[in-house]
Amino acid sequence: MSNILIIKLGSLGDIVQISGVLKDIRETHKSDKIYILTTPPYIDLLSRCPDIDGAIIDKRKPRWNFVYLLKLKKMVKKFNFSKVYDLQNSSRTDFYRKFLFNITDWSSARIAMKKNIQKYDFDEDSVLERFKFQLLNSGVAVVNTLKPDFSWGCLNVDQIVNKYSGKKLVLILPFCSPSLSHKKWPYYNELAKIIKSQHQNLDIVVAPGPNEIDQAKELDAISITNNHKSLNIMELAGLIKKSSYIIGNDTGPAHIAAHLGKKGVVLFGYHTSAKKVSIETDKFKALTVDDLKKLTVNEVYLFVKDRLKEISG
Repeated sequence: MSNILIIKLGSLGDIVQISGVLKDIRETHKSDKIYILTTPPYIDLLSRCPDIDGAIIDKRKPRWNFVYLLKLKKMVKKFNFSKVYDLQNSSRTDFYRKFLFNITDWSSARIAMKKNIQKYDFDEDSVLERFKFQLLNSGVAVVNTLKPDFSWGCLNVDQIVNKYSGKKLVLILPFCSPSLSHKKWPYYNELAKIIKSQHQNLDIVVAPGPNEIDQAKELDAISITNNHKSLNIMELAGLIKKSSYIIGNDTGPAHIAAHLGKKGVVLFGYHTSAKKVSIETDKFKALTVDDLKKLTVNEVYLFVKDRLKEISG
């Protein structure tokens, strides 16, 4: 039995997307112990994953913080890992490979790409296709990578939700990081008002993060929290699973919806394509425009109208 290390430091959408990758690695290393190196926000979540035996924290401190890097090096060395699957594929993890961890058997897209493909062509592929390429080059049979299933990340939230609503739920995901404001469609409140007036047997709900609770009060939607605190990732996933339809920006929660097989729509601007980020499924569709600010409320409502009629019965 050997110890295997997977590296995935974030973000939420990226963590969700590797669900199938983790399962394929697990199938290849059935008798081994598999650990994942990740950042503090995802430790509790990944500790629940049935394909992982343990989670290790990387606080991702600056590379000039030599004291921290030495501690990280010593901690990783204790596990005597025989192989690394670098799913972050970043300059930081390449630095770990070259200067910190001293593990020879290292799987990364960067290494595989040098042998077989040009970076420009590689970057044109979707995220999941890139993982497929990496795993195949590492001798891993790819069965689940292209169809992530995030159901392992969900908690049952019936007790929380039942305090707010007994109807079918339309969950809107109107928030995003301030640094990613170009991903944000600005007219969710107007859309919520139209849906409420036209589909009175549906409740519009929102799940604000810790810094979004005040913003949520400005929306014509039910703000769902747990004892006045934001839902954690597993609770949010449970709410998404419980909801009948999802409408959101291109953020981590939208990726959760896609990889829980939910019906919904994600609103895309110029920043990337739905294909590249592997978010569109047969049920979860992308509505793509050049400028999200020019995407009207009526256009979005017309896109979701028939779907909402179906779920409202």
